[in-house]
Order: sequence, then structure tokens, then C-alpha cells
Amino acid sequence: MDNFFIQLLNGLVFSMLLFVLAAGLSLIFGQMNVINLAHGAFYLLGGYVGLSVVRYTDNFWLALLVAPLLVGGLGLVIEFFILRRLYGREQHLRQVLFTFGLALIAADLMRWQWGAHVEAIPPPDLLAGQLPLFSLQFPLYRLALVGFGLALAATLWFILERTRLGAIIRAGVSDARMVSGLGINIHLVFAGVFALGTALAALAGVVGGPVLTLYPGLDFEILILTLVVVVVGGLGTLKGAFFGSLLIGLAATFGRALWPEFSLFLIFAVMALVLLVRPAGLFGLDLEGTAR
Repeated sequence: MDNFFIQLLNGLVFSMLLFVLAAGLSLIFGQMNVINLAHGAFYLLGGYVGLSVVRYTDNFWLALLVAPLLVGGLGLVIEFFILRRLYGREQHLRQVLFTFGLALIAADLMRWQWGAHVEAIPPPDLLAGQLPLFSLQFPLYRLALVGFGLALAATLWFILERTRLGAIIRAGVSDARMVSGLGINIHLVFAGVFALGTALAALAGVVGGPVLTLYPGLDFEILILTLVVVVVGGLGTLKGAFFGSLLIGLAATFGRALWPEFSLFLIFAVMALVLLVRPAGLFGLDLEGTAR
């Protein structure tokens, strides 16, 4: 029973980390209709930037601020100079080729800058201890990561559903020309959304550094899991990213604990089962464009 409880907590921790990452990818696809295969590279870059900040300043909280700002700024530059020329469904192939090439270039640059060793970001001293839970001891940092993921989910939902900015973003997705006709700079809005998505990926890299460590190749490994989450939850929906992260995070954790040889198979089996029942994902859009 104790082992089940520990794995359940570990599954929730991994799920919330996946959500922080998947939320950025879901925002970019759902609000901009852009397929971003460089999202894993932004995750790893954020982790490495956070690692460098911690090494030079010994301040985890500063890394939590600097890494998303720097990587988000990089995303803003990429969107402004290149990506905005590739908007539209007919440009999906070009988006895939560009972002995948960007991910390959970023992987080599990060290996050149930070090496090929496995690195870990130390958790802040405030969250470095253990918390007694019944007869168990569980890392306080991991529990804080669960709370952080829940708080982020609530914040993003409020921004998108209850603020004027969220209304502008949703309207811009439906009819960008109409929104532009109302005097709103829709290109600036989309640039902000892409920057926010890349900043969330970097934020996930920093908060995930003490849990998953950092190493070359992690960018593509985490990208595959994130794509599975987004597909299972439904393309472009924040609610889908949240519940998809819970489902895949728990499946991955219990799979590694109970059937290590079949853990990857279990993840894709869950995805296949969901898509057989709901081809658009748990909360995706059906063929008529209505939410399930």
C-alpha cells in the first residue's frame, strides 16, 4: 500500500511537470494553429539556462525568473522574423520542417555549450527537505511542484476564459481579419502567445531540472511525451492538456514501477485506446468544430 501511495504521488508530480510543458505547446497550437516541434528544445534550453544561473548566483528563484524571460524573448524573435511567415493550415508542412530543423540546431548548440554530461539543478533550500506522510517521507520539492502545476492551470484558465486578453486571443484564432479590423494588432497578440508558450517550456525545464535532470537527448524524449499528452487531451485545449497530462503521467509512472519493459508500450496503448473512443482526443474538436 505504501508503494502504491508513493507511485501515485510520483505520478502526480510527473503529470504536473508534463502539464507545464504541454500547456505551452497547447497554447501555441490551439491559439495560433502552429505545430512547434522545437518545444522540447526550449524545455532543455530553459533547464540549462536555469542551471547556469544557479551555478553563478546560487539562487534557484532567480533562475525561475531569468530562464523563462530569456527563452521567451528568443521565442519572440523567432516568431517575429520567421514564424509569422508560416501561418495557416497550408503551411503546416513548412512549420514542421522549420521547427524540427530548429530543434536539431539547438540540440547541437546546447551540447557544444553545456557538454554531454548529465546535470541536475539543486532544489532551493526552502524546499530541500522531506515531508512525513503517514509512515512515509516524501521530498517537499516534489509536493511543491504539484501545487505549482495546479496554480498554473488555474491562472492560465482564468486568463484565457475570464479576461479581455483571453477573449482577444480566442477571437483572433477564429477570425484574425475581423479582430484586426477592430484596431487590435493581432500579430502582436500572436507573438505574445508564442513567447508565452516558449517561456512555459523554459519554466518547465527549470522546475523539472531537480526531478528529471538534464542531458542531451532529453529534448526529443520530453517532446514525444508532450505530443502524446496533447493528442490524448485534444489538440489546442488547455483542459485537454491538463487531463491528458494526468492520464499519461500516471500511466508512465506506474508503468515504469510495475512493468519497466513495457512502460513505453503502456503510454502509447493508452493513447491508442483514447483515440479509438474519441478520435479528436478527450476534449478536442470534432469534425464540425464543436468541443466534446
